[in-house]
Amino acid sequence: MKFTPRKVNLFNIIKLPLAFFGGVRVKSITDSEVVVTIKHRWMNQNPFKSMFWAAQGMAAELPTGLLVMKAIHDSKRKVSMLVTHQEADFFKKATGRITFICKDGNDIREAIQKSIETGDGQVLVLTSEGKNEEGIIVSKFSFQWSVKVKN
Repeated sequence: MKFTPRKVNLFNIIKLPLAFFGGVRVKSITDSEVVVTIKHRWMNQNPFKSMFWAAQGMAAELPTGLLVMKAIHDSKRKVSMLVTHQEADFFKKATGRITFICKDGNDIREAIQKSIETGDGQVLVLTSEGKNEEGIIVSKFSFQWSVKVKN
């Protein structure tokens, strides 16, 4: 699959319907960065009229996972991938459109290359920051990914 925002958003309808119907949308994909947005609305809000933390988590994980999937695809190798740990910090109420960006694509490529060379699994932490329409950070998620080349 070619990694374009349109194809990934269509993929999400079938494979990740909760994210799709919750409003998660991929805006751009490069080798080093993925941008995803989610808009605060009735379906993804908490009782305090801001975005539920789990909705933010879905939107935050997607750019990290897409960068891992793209790096695996580009390596032309079979590589297993798994989130092994996650942490989040929340700084401000999430309302309006929140944009999550992960810029760790080069780190992923290095980890996959090291796994290819050594045959060992590699663990790396990828960060996804969520900013509101004013550019203020509302939340920051860290996902620990494990990648290992399959034999």
